[in-house]
Amino acid sequence: MSAEIIDGKKIANKIKEDLKDEIEILKKRGNSLFLSAIQVGENPGSKVYVRAQKKSCESMGIEYNLHQFNENITQEELMDSIRKLNRDPNVSGIILQMPLPSHIDVRKLQQLIDPKKDAEGVSPTNMGEVVYGKPVLVPCTAMAIMEIINSTKVKLYGKEAVMVGHSDIVGKPTALLLLDKFVTTSVCHIATGERGSLPSYVRNAEILIVAVGKANLIKGEWVKKGAVVIDVGINRVKGKIVGDVEFEIAREKASYITPVPGGVGPVTTAMLLKNTVEAAKMQANK
Repeated sequence: MSAEIIDGKKIANKIKEDLKDEIEILKKRGNSLFLSAIQVGENPGSKVYVRAQKKSCESMGIEYNLHQFNENITQEELMDSIRKLNRDPNVSGIILQMPLPSHIDVRKLQQLIDPKKDAEGVSPTNMGEVVYGKPVLVPCTAMAIMEIINSTKVKLYGKEAVMVGHSDIVGKPTALLLLDKFVTTSVCHIATGERGSLPSYVRNAEILIVAVGKANLIKGEWVKKGAVVIDVGINRVKGKIVGDVEFEIAREKASYITPVPGGVGPVTTAMLLKNTVEAAKMQANK
């Protein structure tokens, strides 16, 4: 029996609907709802995400402004830009568009963002709250993954999960969020693949999350029968967008699976809106 395909757009629409009342209350109180994005260079993937952000913000009555810089910008110039946004009382949320040029120290920029304006949940303060099990502003994709898993109504306590990918804004925070739900969580990465042990980890996963950015990295035959499969990967192959999981074979073994596109992506964008609203509320109550 084929897996139930998780409709990310439906989940995203529910999140947005729930936010409407909060947005209306904030606006009636005169609180600003303004998301400022910083983009460096002309990365095609980043441009797609920017368009989605802008469209989603405008549909919800959140103002959106893109600060675009030439890829030759210096570290200090970018830091000055963030400092100005931190001081601007009209700005309620700040997001750094990835990727950034190799000469830019991303972590220094993330450390500089005011934690109360951190719409991506990437500042050390907000990451620390995830470690402590008291998340407020959480990395958007990690939060989207948890929202999608929760939508399946699968009981998490005691489950075996495998997170393939250990990035700062997806793999690591997702693993921490799962651990907080008493899920036994393994994190796999490039060294796991080099040892040849990735298939054995995947075969044991009752919950499998993949966020690597390598098309069809996870073979469908590796997927455990009845597993929940969350595919975060976005790859272009022969003019088509595909994920990191061999979808057609995996869907015959999984109980739930996210499509690419239309799975994690829309929910991630909705979570950015949710974080922007939460940030505005935090600033209103300061």
